[in-house]
Amino acid sequence: MSGPEASLLKRLESLEQHLKKENPVLLDAVGDFRQLDDIGYATGLLQSDDSYSLQIPWWPLISILGTFSAGKSSFINTYLGENIQKTGNQAVDDKFTVICYGEDSEGKVLPGLALDADLRFPFYKMSDEIDKVAEGEGKRIDAYLQLKVTNSPAVNGKIIIDSPGFDADQQRTSTLRITDHILDLSDLVLVFFDARHPEPGAMQDTLQHLVQSSINRADSNKFLYILNQIDTAAREDNPEEVIAAWQRALSQCGLTAGRFYTIYNEAKALPFPDDETGKRFKAKRDHDLDDIMQRISQVEVERAYRVVGALEKEARAIENTDIPAVSELMRTWARRVLIGDAVIFGGIALLVLLVSLFTGSLGALAIGVIAAFSEPTLALVSLLVVVGAVLAVHFTLRHKVADRMLRKLKTSGQTLYYGAFEKNTRFFRSIFRKKPTGWNEAARRRVHEVAEHASAYVQTLNDQFTNPSGERKD
Repeated sequence: MSGPEASLLKRLESLEQHLKKENPVLLDAVGDFRQLDDIGYATGLLQSDDSYSLQIPWWPLISILGTFSAGKSSFINTYLGENIQKTGNQAVDDKFTVICYGEDSEGKVLPGLALDADLRFPFYKMSDEIDKVAEGEGKRIDAYLQLKVTNSPAVNGKIIIDSPGFDADQQRTSTLRITDHILDLSDLVLVFFDARHPEPGAMQDTLQHLVQSSINRADSNKFLYILNQIDTAAREDNPEEVIAAWQRALSQCGLTAGRFYTIYNEAKALPFPDDETGKRFKAKRDHDLDDIMQRISQVEVERAYRVVGALEKEARAIENTDIPAVSELMRTWARRVLIGDAVIFGGIALLVLLVSLFTGSLGALAIGVIAAFSEPTLALVSLLVVVGAVLAVHFTLRHKVADRMLRKLKTSGQTLYYGAFEKNTRFFRSIFRKKPTGWNEAARRRVHEVAEHASAYVQTLNDQFTNPSGERKD
């Protein structure tokens, strides 16, 4: 077993050890992902050092986004019950900070490499993604990420990501790709805005990216928009207008219902002008904060369903999307090769015929061919020369056609099928082969079994988290 393959196996075993403690249902899912991996390796859809299980994070993930001084770090510290993140009105951290549980490693701050090399975290191989944005920047992974460890029970079994302030112009380009990446993988996204400043009308660019780009997503319900430090509005002549202005700004970006909360940090709140105002603001804050905490408490459940859903989705995609796509590439390749053969050999035959007609040597040519094939030895040599020439032209042509299509796959963003197509166009593969290498009835049955297992896992999760009958569980 090669180094990369051994490293992958070690990581998968580490993941299985983690799931034995956290969620045994998902432990079985790892085995099914391995079944899909075997099919991926056989068909060329997957490299030998890769796994379908690497394409999703296995730990529940909560992302904290927002502008500078919006109270993100204070919210995290309050939730964890310890001051793990620095707070302040100015930028205090320009990295994505991943916070996770560690009973024996409390207080440690680990470099970005710890995240880039561990498949259990959502930043596995993130250095490669950064390189796609700015070549060479992937080597500076520690400038973008850091891992903090805490023994707070609040984060046990989940991951929290604190992002740098979104309105950091000098970092906007380098962090947008990471931001979009974690948005896709997160189970819950808390988007913070500062009620104190700036005015919502001056933040249209930020609002557009954090709100408008998310409302049409299939998973848009995982985004919660939080107007923080709303206690400052209590001192305004019309505090409700401050909230209304933000609601209008969000509404203009497309957020028309729900998922908008107003809170403040009670320990750092300014004194309220009177008791009635204080009670009103506190009641609203407590109500909204309870809703937010309930959503946070559900991320483990949501992650379990996401993993099972990803397993079924991948199984369906292999049979219904990936294999048909590779088959179509094979047909296109074969068609182009056959057309090329027809053009080349037809052209040669036509050229010989025309030359013979114009020179009056057609009869002599025919006599020469007959004479050549009248002698067994000469006929065999002639046949071998002709066949050899035909094969040389044919295999040169098929190689060039395949190479051209492979280059197009690489530049068109279809790299997913690069390895599979390359595997099916090797010199010993027939152009008349209809099914991709590694795909047969046995592989199809295995894919169906994995999809069925995924459905069974959903039922198991339902039994674990719900009880429609109302019967007591022993």
